Amino acid sequence: MSSILTNNSAMVALQTLKSVNGNLATTQSQISTGKSVASAKDSSAIWAISKVMESDVQGFNSISETLSLGQSTVAVARNASETVTDLLTQMKGKIVSAQEANVDRDKLQTDITALREQIGSVVGAAQFNGLNLIDGSSTDAVDVLSSLDRATDGTVAAKSISVARQDLSLTTVASSAVFGAVDVDDGSLATNGATNDDSAVTVADTGNTVIGIESVSDGASYRITLEDVQLESTGGGTAVGSRTFEYVAGTDDSAESVAQNLFSQVSAYLDASTSSSDYTLSRSGADLTLTNNSGENLDVTVKTSSGGTPGTSGSGSGLGALNAIDVSTEVGAGQALTAIEGLIQTSIDAAASFGSAQGRIETQSEFVSQLTDSLKSGIGSLVDADLEEASARLQALQVQQQLATQSLSIANQAPQSLLSLFR
Repeated sequence: MSSILTNNSAMVALQTLKSVNGNLATTQSQISTGKSVASAKDSSAIWAISKVMESDVQGFNSISETLSLGQSTVAVARNASETVTDLLTQMKGKIVSAQEANVDRDKLQTDITALREQIGSVVGAAQFNGLNLIDGSSTDAVDVLSSLDRATDGTVAAKSISVARQDLSLTTVASSAVFGAVDVDDGSLATNGATNDDSAVTVADTGNTVIGIESVSDGASYRITLEDVQLESTGGGTAVGSRTFEYVAGTDDSAESVAQNLFSQVSAYLDASTSSSDYTLSRSGADLTLTNNSGENLDVTVKTSSGGTPGTSGSGSGLGALNAIDVSTEVGAGQALTAIEGLIQTSIDAAASFGSAQGRIETQSEFVSQLTDSLKSGIGSLVDADLEEASARLQALQVQQQLATQSLSIANQAPQSLLSLFR
């Protein structure tokens, strides 16, 4: 049955054309935006996931900037610590030179003072964006934002890399050790087992003497004096010298640490001023053994006093002990050698700590960069359109649109055929 009121063919053709036009609009939108999911109406679930991931990407971009700032700050502190270590090493060379008998200690002290001032300049300038990690202005660690950790329930927690500050400042008031004024005779320092602390022994050629630290207390002062030392003359010939070595014990000292300190002082002097074959010094626990092979007698005097004042330690107070280093005297030269070892170790530890922190920050920065790229790639796989497929679909839909339009035109012309029945 034919009807001029209801054109089923036209309705079918019209629905087909609407469907083709809808698909064509969707494809054109994908081509123009480059996304298959451009808004929540396209796919609410995929759109929501992509937006969360995009917010994470923005967060990690900010973290990358924070890590770059932290890396630069730590790099400045590490470089400064390494420079301070080099300067302290140069200073140690001056102090070792001061152990020799025939040197101008005043000039060496001038050089040491200049190096100390340079260290102060380095420490003061070691700041980045106003933050100095080595000037001792604070003991609080510096936290560098390193990550945003998202849990399965959607909660986000910020994570940081903690960078410990290191004190390389020279602001600590330092003082040299003060030898005790009260003589004691308690056997705390013995020579060849003798109980008299203020005793002298003569060590003949090929002979030896044992100096033992028997007891230690806060403020206990120990002195070793070597006389008739056969010095190695740079211009040839022979020379005779003497040297006094002192150490004042603190609350943390033991018999072994006192012996080690005196051992370091005496060894440095003998190594710098005498032939290596003339004298031999060894340490076993709290006992020092001095052997004489110089061909001449060697006089050794030991003395103990109480009521002394320990000097500033090389650790725990930055590099403040540098202010107390004075090689212009024999005793000061010996004490300086022990002090500089602790100070060098302090700067080495600081540089190593910053180096470790910098390496960790660099690793995290590289990871964040790779993670950001992965998130961007993941977002792309969720919402980006396949333009090759969209291009092919567009051409097919354009053909379908033309056919649907033609079909609708034919369907609309069908009722006109009924006019022939009424002619």
